Amino acid sequence: MTATPRPLRRPEDAAAQSFWDSLRRTTQARIGLGRAGDALPTTEVLEFRAAHAAARDAVHNPLDVAALATAVSALGLGEPVHVRSLAADRSEYLRRPDLGRLPGSVEAAGPVRLDAANSIAGRMIWSGETSATGDPRDGEDVLAGVPNVGAEVGFVLADGLSPRALADHGVPMLAALIEALGERYTLAPPVIATQARVALGDHIGAALGVTTVLVLIGERPGLSVADSLGIYLTHHPRPGRADSERNCISNIHPPEGLTYTRAARIATTLVDGARRLGRSGVDLKDTSADPALTIAHVEPLLLDTRTGPVDARTACPPLTLDVSDRA
Repeated sequence: MTATPRPLRRPEDAAAQSFWDSLRRTTQARIGLGRAGDALPTTEVLEFRAAHAAARDAVHNPLDVAALATAVSALGLGEPVHVRSLAADRSEYLRRPDLGRLPGSVEAAGPVRLDAANSIAGRMIWSGETSATGDPRDGEDVLAGVPNVGAEVGFVLADGLSPRALADHGVPMLAALIEALGERYTLAPPVIATQARVALGDHIGAALGVTTVLVLIGERPGLSVADSLGIYLTHHPRPGRADSERNCISNIHPPEGLTYTRAARIATTLVDGARRLGRSGVDLKDTSADPALTIAHVEPLLLDTRTGPVDARTACPPLTLDVSDRA
């Protein structure tokens, strides 16, 4: 039986294809998919299902804590500890975001015994009590196992909604941050957190005794990107901080997304600004993209709508809007 030849592409179809091809080079969004009758073409349907499966796997596949801890230790910042949230498993983590914001237990992150010689700057990694089975004891002082070194900057590597993102990008992103911040600030030993939401970093940062905490966390996967990493910066971390008191650097997944070097530059600018401003959050703006400013001289800006941008070093009110003389 002779196969039926495919119909020739009409000129307007070729023009439309060329139009969409040019746009696809600028975005990972699913655009110009076309149609077959009343539905999408089979190829697009299969690609959609594959992307959806990748996103689900990114959410549900657990983080290999031991492997991550080994790679983090090789960066020379110290042996990390592992903090678990109160969420017992992935299912509860997804159903109960509140439990992901609270610490549940602390344990050694690598394949070592808790009573093994394991110290940083003379401080024991684990100083809390253990149960009869050797597991860390839960309780109000659960974070006693987090070393309080009083450093200026601390790092939390959290699995979040995409453990895959942390596994793929966590170590090189942390290495870039260490390089950018290491000569400017004292750095605390990193902490690995699982079943973790962003606010868990407030508890860990307070236990570390750091001035500023950076939470590297897997972002919610999408149908275009399943391994995007985010960094959340909180100055003077403590339990109860609001989301408006943080700054976020999002979409870190080179080569398509933000590069490690660029993200580290933004983070350094924000840390510098937070220290000058005395706080992080909505009042602190990223000015690292301004070519006239260097990291060492970037000043955060506050916006007063009555006078325009002003220098954060001067005494000025927070964001205000005076509409008394407007229609």
